[in-house]
Amino acid sequence: MKAVVWQEPGTVELQDVPDPRVQQSTDAIVRLTMSALCGTDLHMIRGTFPGMAPGTVLGHEGVGVVEEVGSGVRAFQPGDRVVVPSTIACGTCSYCRAGYTAQCDTANPNGPLAGTAIFGGPEATGGFAGMQAGYVRVPFANANLVALPDSIIDEQAIVISDVLPTGWFGARLAEVGVGDTVAVFGCGPVGQLAIASAWYQGAGRVLAVDSVAGRLETARRQHAEPVDFSAEEPVAMLRELTGGIGPDRVIDAVGVDAYPQAEGSESEQAQASGGGTLAWSHGTLPSQAARWAVQAVAKAGTIGVIGVYPPTFESWPIGSAMNKNLTVHMGNCNHRALMPRLVDLVASGALDPSAILERQEPMRDAVQAYQAFDQREPGWIKVALEGLT
Repeated sequence: MKAVVWQEPGTVELQDVPDPRVQQSTDAIVRLTMSALCGTDLHMIRGTFPGMAPGTVLGHEGVGVVEEVGSGVRAFQPGDRVVVPSTIACGTCSYCRAGYTAQCDTANPNGPLAGTAIFGGPEATGGFAGMQAGYVRVPFANANLVALPDSIIDEQAIVISDVLPTGWFGARLAEVGVGDTVAVFGCGPVGQLAIASAWYQGAGRVLAVDSVAGRLETARRQHAEPVDFSAEEPVAMLRELTGGIGPDRVIDAVGVDAYPQAEGSESEQAQASGGGTLAWSHGTLPSQAARWAVQAVAKAGTIGVIGVYPPTFESWPIGSAMNKNLTVHMGNCNHRALMPRLVDLVASGALDPSAILERQEPMRDAVQAYQAFDQREPGWIKVALEGLT
């Protein structure tokens, strides 16, 4: 089968790789009809999320049809149409049963303290082949597959695989409630769906912070109030827009991408690291988004952090947060626990996440699509891959 394969920082290739096979009785093989590019994939490519093994199939978002199941799979059979959660859960351990499916004790073969297991990630996350491919092996299929009704099309379902649950999770972490003023830092796909989720969860106003014109316009179309940090000081503007108080809730949908730069421009650092536009270099200070979030949020406010920070990231403005009596929640999204409700909301028409899916590219153009996606070209907020088999 064809698959998008990570080779080294800055290098991905479309290659022929062996088809996956059932390895455990609880496995299922899913023929993928759609996958997607995600900002988290860019962390792998740039090297800001270390530990990737050469030859790893990328991608942690997938929709498809069950092709084969192991003898222990009771809930699904060949022909079932499904969406696959980005993070992997066993469905049996105490964490899964409590809804913390991203902290499953069993799914990550590196052990219960190894952290979240994901598709297409570093070896520390389990070494599972990803979904930018024709087929994928899904472990613990009884727990990890989510059935799709016919009323949900692939373009909606692919967003339910990762970015919609993550945006929803961000709004929940920030404790968005009725009437709250919410600021969302980062208006990529997760940020856009955090905006939608904040509205759905009762926000009275939503302020959207970014510097990319297309992303800010997409946020405006959701009736969020854009703040362009390339043209105005964002903390001062957020305070001005909120009567000097600051937003009640802040969602950090940026993460490590907002690391302050070391000496030299981003392009110079990229060239020095040998990775071209897909490389990144960072220092040891807190991320810009983290500092702005703490500075901007109202006293006794709440911050939800869903932007990706790798385990090697050890700096965050805790002193400023403590002295403002802030509440901070963070973590990897518990996709499997949230997805059934979101499937129902999308099927009912209450939410239509497909609006952020601006591009659909054939698998053969995956590498070029990554380059355009990484450069944040207009019209590339969220990109799906088709023709996987």
